[in-house]
Amino acid sequence: MMPNRMPSWRDNLYHLLFRHCGLCQLPLAHAEHYWCQHCISHFPSPPYCHHCGSTTLTSVAHCGHCLTQPPRWHRLYRLGEYRPPLQQLVHQLKFCGKFWLARPLAQQLAHQITQPAPLLLPVPLHWRRYSQRGFNQSHQLALALGAILNSRVNHRVFQRLRHTQPQQQLTQKQRRHNLHHAFQLRPITLPDHVAIVDDVVTTGATVDQLTRLLIQRGVKQVDIYTLCHTEQSVN
Repeated sequence: MMPNRMPSWRDNLYHLLFRHCGLCQLPLAHAEHYWCQHCISHFPSPPYCHHCGSTTLTSVAHCGHCLTQPPRWHRLYRLGEYRPPLQQLVHQLKFCGKFWLARPLAQQLAHQITQPAPLLLPVPLHWRRYSQRGFNQSHQLALALGAILNSRVNHRVFQRLRHTQPQQQLTQKQRRHNLHHAFQLRPITLPDHVAIVDDVVTTGATVDQLTRLLIQRGVKQVDIYTLCHTEQSVN
């Protein structure tokens, strides 16, 4: 059975001291792990389209939607769907200051990445949101992934030009309008293959805008690394 609550700071201290699972608190078979295999098996990880990231009946390179309206990026790697317990873990990472969750989540995501990009680019935060949160969760995730994949991380390639309305409650059309001219690319030499790192991808509006800037700069292959993908109706 999965626990009906998420771990507190006391639970995390207990984990560090006694090496118990950060979710169910049972002893871990391997001290370097954060969750036991039983809890990891409950992560919502159904098959998905490796191009857009949408859930499919079987794993496919391109779903029907991608064949008619392909995303700008080359491939999307995800850990799972934005459902419990991943939903709560990402929420704790993003809004509860538990930045240390970036490392074990990155370890699980790294298992999915078959061809790592040599350069990882986290989605930037506006300085107002950064000052409120104290850190950029996508940057923390990129740093953890970079250490595992032996990839470089550069959080200064993208610049956020203006503060935007939170994307969660917006439709796909509203998200595109909300992000219009929200980013720019600094004059930095880039390799042919890069990956954009974001914690959650819903409509893909944010990573689409960033991918467009990279392609305009001459980047040949842009991948997306994300913890969760969530569906949203198009209005």
